[in-house]
Amino acid sequence: MCYMEKLKIKKGGLLLLPEEIYRSLGDQPLSVISASSAHLLLGRSDQEGQVLISGVLEDGAIADLLSYFNMFRKTGILTIELEGGVKSLYFQQGEIVFATSSFSSEDLGEALFSLGKIEQDALQELRTLVNKNTSLGKLLVERGIVGPRDLWLAARSQVEHIIYTLFSANSGGFYFQSLPIEQEQILRLSMSTQNIIMEGFRRLDEKSLFMRKIISLDYFPMETGKEAVDLTQAEARFMNISRAGQQTALDLFRKIGLREFDGMRILFNLLEKRLIRMEEAPATEIEGALGKILAEYNSLFKVIFFRVLKVSPQFSEEVAQSLRILPQPYSFVLRDVELQKDGTLDGHRIVENLVGLEEGDKEKLLADSLCEVAFTEVMALRRELDAEHARPLISRVQEITTKVREMIGRDE
Repeated sequence: MCYMEKLKIKKGGLLLLPEEIYRSLGDQPLSVISASSAHLLLGRSDQEGQVLISGVLEDGAIADLLSYFNMFRKTGILTIELEGGVKSLYFQQGEIVFATSSFSSEDLGEALFSLGKIEQDALQELRTLVNKNTSLGKLLVERGIVGPRDLWLAARSQVEHIIYTLFSANSGGFYFQSLPIEQEQILRLSMSTQNIIMEGFRRLDEKSLFMRKIISLDYFPMETGKEAVDLTQAEARFMNISRAGQQTALDLFRKIGLREFDGMRILFNLLEKRLIRMEEAPATEIEGALGKILAEYNSLFKVIFFRVLKVSPQFSEEVAQSLRILPQPYSFVLRDVELQKDGTLDGHRIVENLVGLEEGDKEKLLADSLCEVAFTEVMALRRELDAEHARPLISRVQEITTKVREMIGRDE
């Protein structure tokens, strides 16, 4: 961190430091690294590696620093202290080979989460098991949650993200230590340091352009209804998932497996083509008979979900798997429909699947499909809960099934 507080050397050479600086340095002895009539640079004498350069990080300074270390083929660690955290860039012969960050949003687990490789609940559980002998990456691979290749790709993505976000930093302090870099700290990046600098500037400019149309990543992308032609595979997938208008831009990036900047580029292109619009709130509730049927069953699914989840943590995956193996015509109605965090089903996606059918057929097919899902959950109820606790829920399934049949004019 950079401090601009004025200090005065008292008679006899006594220099009193502000408390926050004293706390960060501790009571270790300091030595003079360099001095002139305009500056004084002190450093901890117990610190490994000589401090060769230090200073104030101003707007745009990061590119000059990277260019300097690259040009003179420096090997060592550049530590940058920002508001709220510290980042370190590791150089070997002028090339960036690794990076670390104390910001929680930039750790390996968050990189895997943003790429859709792990859920937050599982991530938080694993973090409690991390210690000096067991890393998060080791736990992920040992438990089969992430394969070695996915872990390596996520680590590289994490390092690149740490570096690129530095280009928007406009205040802080830095110092560079001349140190040998251990082999295990080296991570081969896809670009040279000079290319990273050019890419960093490009991303900074493009992000500003993207956000003029995106407005906020917490807004909800929704289809405009315009015919989509000549889409890339990633754009087509984004359109397909955003159709329901129930997820924020950030949630959609994760579902597709995109880091933030890549997702912003795709979203911007779709906004430029007027295939997507950004809304501050999610799509409205589904109206009419279809909306009523969905509301009845989703209220049931939510109750069952949370009741069974308490005794069977794998229930979520079991229901999700059952949705993927339903027979026809139920698989047609529920294709690409995912179980939501509260155990409900995405009604907007289901309604999209029913487009083209007669209204009466839509209602009957929807009711039968949701009844089939309810039946699979009843089997889990009977298996996981004792009879006393399962009976009221099974009765509720029967009541809602009867109610929906009456709603659509069926008495059987």
